[in-house]
Amino acid sequence: MLSSPALRLDEPRERHRRGSPGLRRVNLALFVAGLTTFMSLYCTQALLPALSQSFRVSPTTSSLLVSLTTGTLALAVIPVSALSERFGRTRVMLVSSAIAAPLGLLIPLCPSFPALAAVRAVQGVALAGVPAVAMAYLADEVHPEALGGAMGRYIAGNTVGGLAGRLLPGFVTDLAGWRWGLAATAVAATLLTVAFWALLPRSRFFTPSRPGLGGLARHLADPGMRRLYVVGLVLMAMFVTVYNYLGYRLIAAPFDLPESVVALVFVMYLAGTFGSPAAGSLADRIGRRRVLLGACALTACGLLLTLPDSLPVVATGLLIMTTGFFAGHTVASGWVGRRAAAAKAHASALYLFAYYLGSSVGGSAGGLAYEHGHWPATVGYGVALLAVALVAALGVRVSAGGSRARTPDTVASEAGRA
Repeated sequence: MLSSPALRLDEPRERHRRGSPGLRRVNLALFVAGLTTFMSLYCTQALLPALSQSFRVSPTTSSLLVSLTTGTLALAVIPVSALSERFGRTRVMLVSSAIAAPLGLLIPLCPSFPALAAVRAVQGVALAGVPAVAMAYLADEVHPEALGGAMGRYIAGNTVGGLAGRLLPGFVTDLAGWRWGLAATAVAATLLTVAFWALLPRSRFFTPSRPGLGGLARHLADPGMRRLYVVGLVLMAMFVTVYNYLGYRLIAAPFDLPESVVALVFVMYLAGTFGSPAAGSLADRIGRRRVLLGACALTACGLLLTLPDSLPVVATGLLIMTTGFFAGHTVASGWVGRRAAAAKAHASALYLFAYYLGSSVGGSAGGLAYEHGHWPATVGYGVALLAVALVAALGVRVSAGGSRARTPDTVASEAGRA
């Protein structure tokens, strides 16, 4: 499984096209990869109220168990992506998942909040390999005509993992306590890691290169790339804020819901599971900017619907907001891969750095809004972030400027999709 990624002479040289067996296997492998990674990444989020009570810490302090993991992941994605340029996409993803799985098994054994926070921080570094490399792997291996849909299916796996990582520990915690909830999640993630190893096809189009900063500088010099990175940052800051602190609102008056019922709000992640592939495919047909702008507007409408003290209205708003967020993330992340003519892992890593920086810093800042102004201030904070995303998305041009080479495939796709 860790063999050289070099292409054999007897292998087909065409990238995986829509409907091919190879693309189906790639989609399944990365769906499983996203599932196990995001199950591990967000397994503490649904338990934040219980962990606040158990360790007697504030909501903002408790949220560090999410923010530290996403923050260290953000710091790790760029060096990990550089390693993938030298040693290969599949090798980095496999090694990363092999390290992350046993770390997850240590989490329920932590005796104190500082110990739990420390393991979560290290786990973020270990988990970085899959998200840092997956988008570049897809851009390498999948034909441009199918890339949007493939990216959407990978992100759909992320949504299912995010959902499982919140529901599973939430339900088990209600029955047996938070340690058993986290243990159940870690065991499930380990089994999924084994499945990922068995499914992942090795790279056929990867060409090793010497790690360097040239790719990072090239992508940062592209104004369109910078705007897409801003979109990822503020979308994720808004999204994590909502899901971090909505649980505190729902267990208090006037809702007074039990923990097991509050965990059900994460079922809304299924909106992303189905919406992400649809958004990616729609962007392939009608253009990325249109879909991205529509996704930002849809997210804002959903967020505003969470203001009333009515559970059905809050649930509807959360569903709409989640659909819009994952549609926006799918399009923005896929657009980054399409704009990058070279050093694709660097391009993806910069996007993910911004994305998880938004989760870490933006999510904790949202806690300050919640503690000082409760839910109306939290919604106001989220709407302000979405306004930034809209302005950034408006400035992204269809052509990639200096960051993207015009090949026959891209000329044809631009003619059909612009």
